[in-house]
Amino acid sequence: MVPSLLFEIMVIGLLGIGSQWLAWHYRMPAIVIMSITGLLVGPIFGFINPQEDFGNLYNPIISVAVAIILFEGSLSLSFKELRGLGKPVFRISTIGAFIAWILGSLTAHYIAGLSWAVAFVIGGLFIVTGPTVIMPLLRQAKLKPRPAKILKWEGIIVDPIGALLAVFAFEVISFLTATDPDGTALVIFFVASIFAGILGWLCGRGIGWMFETGHIPEFLKSPAVFVVVIFCFTFADEIMHETGLLSVTAMGITLANMGISSVADMRHFKENISILLISSIFIMLTASLQVETLLHIFNPNIIGYVLLMMFIVRPLSIFLSTMGTGLSFNEKLLVGWIAPRGIVALTVASYFASVLTDAGYEDASILTTLTFGLVFFTVVAHGFSIGWLSKKLHLSMEGKPGSAIVGSNRFTVELAKSLMKENIPVIVVDSSWDRLKHARNAGVPFYHGEMLSEQTEYNLDTIPYKYLIAATERNSYNALVCTTFLPEYGRTNVFKVSPNRLHDLVDKVGGRVIFSKDISIGDLLDKLDRGYVFRHTQITAQYKYEQYKQDLNEETVLLYIVKSSGKVVYFSEEMRVAPEAGDRIVSLAPQGKSVDKKQSSQTELANNKA
Repeated sequence: MVPSLLFEIMVIGLLGIGSQWLAWHYRMPAIVIMSITGLLVGPIFGFINPQEDFGNLYNPIISVAVAIILFEGSLSLSFKELRGLGKPVFRISTIGAFIAWILGSLTAHYIAGLSWAVAFVIGGLFIVTGPTVIMPLLRQAKLKPRPAKILKWEGIIVDPIGALLAVFAFEVISFLTATDPDGTALVIFFVASIFAGILGWLCGRGIGWMFETGHIPEFLKSPAVFVVVIFCFTFADEIMHETGLLSVTAMGITLANMGISSVADMRHFKENISILLISSIFIMLTASLQVETLLHIFNPNIIGYVLLMMFIVRPLSIFLSTMGTGLSFNEKLLVGWIAPRGIVALTVASYFASVLTDAGYEDASILTTLTFGLVFFTVVAHGFSIGWLSKKLHLSMEGKPGSAIVGSNRFTVELAKSLMKENIPVIVVDSSWDRLKHARNAGVPFYHGEMLSEQTEYNLDTIPYKYLIAATERNSYNALVCTTFLPEYGRTNVFKVSPNRLHDLVDKVGGRVIFSKDISIGDLLDKLDRGYVFRHTQITAQYKYEQYKQDLNEETVLLYIVKSSGKVVYFSEEMRVAPEAGDRIVSLAPQGKSVDKKQSSQTELANNKA
């Protein structure tokens, strides 16, 4: 046992973020690592038990965290994303959810052995996937935009719907089994659900109006949003349990579609908070389970129920609901397979387990076991299979990490051509059709549009591109592009050409200076005018990097390294590079006797000696 509650909070945070790092480092599903970590420190070795240790604070902490996670996810649901996808998303969220509810309830009754009442409650709950499990998988798998957007929208929209379906089923059961039936509770449920949706819309419009009119200063905007989210969730949830999830989802979608720049500015901060909460909550939930619950998972009825839910109910509901929507068979197959359950399923199931047991349904005692069995098996199966399956179905953008180059000119086009020669994905982005003639004439992939425009966010697929290079002739614009995309690409993956004015403020903001601080875009263009060419030099065991540097012309500009794995590493004075045997160095060098010829001589001499 840990010495104090404060120490336990620290342990939970470390384990959560540590699990995320391990998953990133070893390219494994984060939710699987978090689940296993929670089980190890909780029921298996008994180091912590958050449910007991936190006491009355446990459920409120979980509920507020789920509300914030769901709000953060819904904040990315702009209707502009739904171009061409509105029909399948609507069908899956309505018809698909209904089919999954009915089939899931029948499976729970006939396979898991639950009574009809409990089966319909749990059937409604198990239609959820949710951002807590879908978002980590989407970050891991690098799916193509269509299936990724469908899974994201379904996960966020169906989350509150599933919770409300469970509440609705419980209210209907209570009405039908009552000795003196009274429809008041059902009316209250529908009125409370409508009120929750309106409350979320009002909160979203209200906070958005205050942002637009300047009634909230910049330093208070993020705190104000979080306080309103908690208010919105709590107020609705106090009126009718689980309607708070609907309320925060409505608030997030409302804000996402108001076009407020302040909301976009806060998005990355909220994503960071969401990752921290997801990591911590998963550890808390799995660490709070009992050993008996884990052992009961291997009951044949529960295993049979889980397998049918994964292999029959989910695929069938997707295929039936998406008929005539234009989705390909491969897209239906992938979406029909990927449906991991997460935090909402666990938290709501534990609530109904106690409510139904108190109402006299003794079979409800296995709900927690049943839920965790479905959560754990789907998380493991879908977490480990999404990458492999998406590649097999040709729905993955996985490949060599590409580069997006902002600014079309002679140098950037030649740089793009050299990357294409190395089979590296590349695209040149520029708002000027005239400047793009360089890319068009050279056959280089290009995008005509303003990189900083909101329209580009929805029309340009950035998934294949790990690096961003701002190389226009406007230094301040390069710095602005880098500053804007730093949160999305990461500080080590965003570059700009040097303004070649070392004391200029522009040199100190934005991304890293690429190549050299002494070489501006004007210098690079001038070198091309003087006949400089792109050279690809192989580093070998005989021709080492030290020899290569000795042979270099002092005017040569080192551009990037292509590692033997296919990864690109750009030269920068702010980053250490160490080329090894098997790597290729690409440079901009003057014509004449090249390093390549010296390298060939060195290699031939070494072979003759051998």
